[in-house]
Amino acid sequence: MTRERGPRTGRPGPSRRDRGALLAASLTAVSLTASGCVVVHGEREVIPTSTRGEAARAVEEFTAAYNKADAAYDASLDAAYTAGPLKVIDAARLKAGHVNHPGGNPQHTPLALSDVRYTIPKKAGWPRWFVADARANKGGSARWLMVFQRHDVAERWQATYLTLVAPGALPEFEKDGDGWAEAVPADASGLAAAPGTLSKGYTDYLRGGGSSFADGGNTSALREQRQKNASRPGLATQYVDEPLTDGDYAPVALRTADGGALVFFSSHHFVKQTAAQGASVPAPNANVRALTTGEIKQTLTMEFVANQVAVDPAGAGGRVSVLARVEGLTSAKGE
Repeated sequence: MTRERGPRTGRPGPSRRDRGALLAASLTAVSLTASGCVVVHGEREVIPTSTRGEAARAVEEFTAAYNKADAAYDASLDAAYTAGPLKVIDAARLKAGHVNHPGGNPQHTPLALSDVRYTIPKKAGWPRWFVADARANKGGSARWLMVFQRHDVAERWQATYLTLVAPGALPEFEKDGDGWAEAVPADASGLAAAPGTLSKGYTDYLRGGGSSFADGGNTSALREQRQKNASRPGLATQYVDEPLTDGDYAPVALRTADGGALVFFSSHHFVKQTAAQGASVPAPNANVRALTTGEIKQTLTMEFVANQVAVDPAGAGGRVSVLARVEGLTSAKGE
């Protein structure tokens, strides 16, 4: 049932100065030796994934597109600037808003980001990506933590992950003398869990529990709430959880100063509510109804996509801490 989404589109190239820096770092270098030509492939070189100026422009362009889409409740206005889990969550939010308010968002307040901090890793190959951490005028005191990525130098940067984290909750990142961070591969060893396994590990945990994740609001408390929902008289609630690991849903991870990793990963969820004979499913709110097909009689099945950010400690036997989680309804079906 896992679905991969997120078409990628091109965008104008970077400025002449940044373009020159990128070309110098990433284009194929050819040197002539006495024995012939030696070719060094740019995609195999470990280089910064972005310039700092380019990262700043990517955030500015995303923010401008996000505000246009939010004001009009029109997903087409920021579709080219999002991918992966953020794309489907944001598109569904805007679709529901448009159904309920065809004339646009009556409560629109432009998103404003400040104190933006960029963490740019050095890595080889594609995709390239970086992390932006900003104060915002939405979400209370929480900071907006975003991942931007692209799959080719000619493509536009797209925001793929967005979570809200408490100030001071992020660990310190490992950086070299020039301030570049270290990307952690999906199959990295020496951690409590390889980053590439966290999506499956998390969905397995939600289904069956275990000791691989630390207690908290996005782990043990979420399981407890599910158990309460499942035991409500007259209403059976079932959960199906699936990993999302391919394409723009693939995890990305940064090395932390203590040898661990900060990992962004996605997951896919279904919630089915079935009313007892002679009863009906509780009426959903307007946004759920806007995304629902079919007539809600005795059952309502809701589909969600979530993105999480977690601290994956160094060493075997540690417990992964899920710092933040954003889940969005993407569709629903009544029967």
